[in-house]
Amino acid sequence: MKKILNLMLSVSILAILSGCAEEDKNVIKIGAAGPMTGDQSKMGADLKNSVELAVAEWNAKGGVLGKKIALLSGDDAADPKQAVSLANKFINKGVVGVIGHWNSSCSIPASKYYHDAGVVMITPATTNPKLTRQKFKNVFRVCGTDDQQGRVAAAFVSRKLRPEKIAIIHDKSAYGQGLAEYFKKALSNKIEVVYYGGIVQRDADYKAVLTAIKNKRPDLYFFGGIYPEAGRLVRQAKEIGLTVPMITGDGVYDPTFINIAGSAAEGTFITFGRDPARIPTARTFLEKYRAKYGDPGPYSIYAYDATNILLTAIQRTRTTDGAQLAFYISKTPFRGALGTISFDTRGDVTRAPYVLWKVKDGKYVQIR
Repeated sequence: MKKILNLMLSVSILAILSGCAEEDKNVIKIGAAGPMTGDQSKMGADLKNSVELAVAEWNAKGGVLGKKIALLSGDDAADPKQAVSLANKFINKGVVGVIGHWNSSCSIPASKYYHDAGVVMITPATTNPKLTRQKFKNVFRVCGTDDQQGRVAAAFVSRKLRPEKIAIIHDKSAYGQGLAEYFKKALSNKIEVVYYGGIVQRDADYKAVLTAIKNKRPDLYFFGGIYPEAGRLVRQAKEIGLTVPMITGDGVYDPTFINIAGSAAEGTFITFGRDPARIPTARTFLEKYRAKYGDPGPYSIYAYDATNILLTAIQRTRTTDGAQLAFYISKTPFRGALGTISFDTRGDVTRAPYVLWKVKDGKYVQIR
């Protein structure tokens, strides 16, 4: 009897495993990776929603290559170690491509694992140039880079604002410190940098740093970092009487920054991409996203296009082989919600138009 029971159990396990294998054959798995928890969870949710929207549209039309698309979403918590762990999890589950990660400090270490496994990675938001300078043929980004937006911010400061003295702060991350360094490098040599230093992410009190900056009497200060810290910085700056404006990068472009900062956000300058409302091809995406999730986040449209690039490549090449998909993506222009997207030999977009935004009356307004 015991032998019969053991045999029946073995047969049941084999049947389950066979069923799982059969199920895997009938779907194409892709991953969505970003900070789903913590201070930056809003960005992770925006990314996941956009990928989910694109996947739902493809599945409604029958999927890809006659198979449904299965979306696996994962939380890297904006932490490099968790990003690597998540990358390995996705690889072990058999994803053919990943949309993500969001943070440069997560994308850069995770990209090596995707590269080694032959998994296509398309990030909607990582801007540190180091990502694509690793020469991984299967890694792409649909956004611009920090050296590009650093130059745009520096040109605006040098030619339009023309301060005599400036302070530069960063959050010590791959993104924030990298952006600060590119900005500093591109500044006019007529502008004196009176302070350059880092803060600790997630700290509650930055008044000591801000007081040191105030004592240097700058006309302006630059911040390389993300919106939670930026919100606390400008709010606390106002509290100690540091009233000069802040200029910052795309990581701060989110309504949460204004919610955290309150009235202290007024007058902040930000470099980011064009307003999607001014892009004719973005209209359908904006309508669909708002109908399902509400207002999109700053990188929602980028994640949506990244997903469609991956799925279009699978459909056109009729394969899920990573090398073939990467080759197709690298050579083929894609028409999406942002307009036409094409990539250079590094995996960067050939056109990344950064513009200037300003917080006016509690809203982001494109000014240049």
